[in-house]
Amino acid sequence: MKKILFFIPNLSHGGAEKVLVNLVNNMDRSNFDITVQVLFAGGVNEQFLKRDIKYRYCFKKTFKGNSQILKLFSPQSLYKKFIKEKYDIVVSYLEGPTARIVSGCPDKDTKLVSWIHCKMDTEKNASVGFRNFREAKECYSKFDNTICVSKLVKDYFTKTFSFNKPIEVLYNTIETDVILKKSFENVDDITFDESVFNLCSVGKITKVKGFKRLASIHKKLLDNGIKNKVYILGLGEEQHIIEKYLLKNNLLNSFIFLGYKTNPYKYVRKCDLYVCSSYSEGFSTSVTESLIIGTPVVTTLCSGMQEMLGENNQYGIVTENNEDALYKGIKKILTTDGLLAIYAEKAKERGKFFSTENTTKAVEEMLMRL
Repeated sequence: MKKILFFIPNLSHGGAEKVLVNLVNNMDRSNFDITVQVLFAGGVNEQFLKRDIKYRYCFKKTFKGNSQILKLFSPQSLYKKFIKEKYDIVVSYLEGPTARIVSGCPDKDTKLVSWIHCKMDTEKNASVGFRNFREAKECYSKFDNTICVSKLVKDYFTKTFSFNKPIEVLYNTIETDVILKKSFENVDDITFDESVFNLCSVGKITKVKGFKRLASIHKKLLDNGIKNKVYILGLGEEQHIIEKYLLKNNLLNSFIFLGYKTNPYKYVRKCDLYVCSSYSEGFSTSVTESLIIGTPVVTTLCSGMQEMLGENNQYGIVTENNEDALYKGIKKILTTDGLLAIYAEKAKERGKFFSTENTTKAVEEMLMRL
């Protein structure tokens, strides 16, 4: 049996955090003794860890300036302080701080894995959580294997770091059966207006998710006679900025923030279209979930989207990553007779590819090979 530690900054409401919980919950306990450790406790996804998963934390809560403070200490000293047991495999499940700490492992018998979720297209992006790019390059070179969540993420990482160590792509683990079951639960806190097109999106309300431009697209659709409402499921610091725009344009009743929901799937199922307006993604968990549910998707061109939806829009519509192109893609699917229904069927077809069994097995095989 392999004794394995997954180390991540927190288990907040982000996509990577949710995917890690999905992964460890579904791994074979006869082959793996699993511990999940976070830098900062208190994340909403902690509650979903199965009881036989060991859970540890370094700090009870996050604190101001933590990133700079941690950089005052070497990776070796941080590893010694925070990682108390010996493991066969230690996985940093996100870039940055945990990767820096895990790279300080002194035990040559312990295999190290780094999981990369975001696009590292510049030295600045690649250096987040490290003292500088040189330190980041040195730390990442100490891992026995590097996992990227999409081909594009792998390509950027390889190019930016001139990386020539083992690196591969493994797709995120999604609990398909759970998602489908939960998607049929009743929605009793809002009533969807069936006389309009209902659009939705799920994620942290941050600038990178592009919800502000989605609000602008929502207005453009209304101005052009396409009746629609947009529902955003998530929390984040950009909400108040977007709400100022909505208030100014009298859109507060048609572009609606629902907050964080432990079951977003039942809302996604009720909607006619899922929109990903992001400027950047690693491999979008929420888009994958929409495919599983069977809700059609229109998305900007981000990492992983063409892998999910096809190079030629076979399973959904991928537009150029700008507001005008996304508007045209949404308008097309909403106004072309039968197109929503076609892509709903295609979504269900594609969703089967990302089964829990397939994605979990791929990770287990990788870990057993180390």
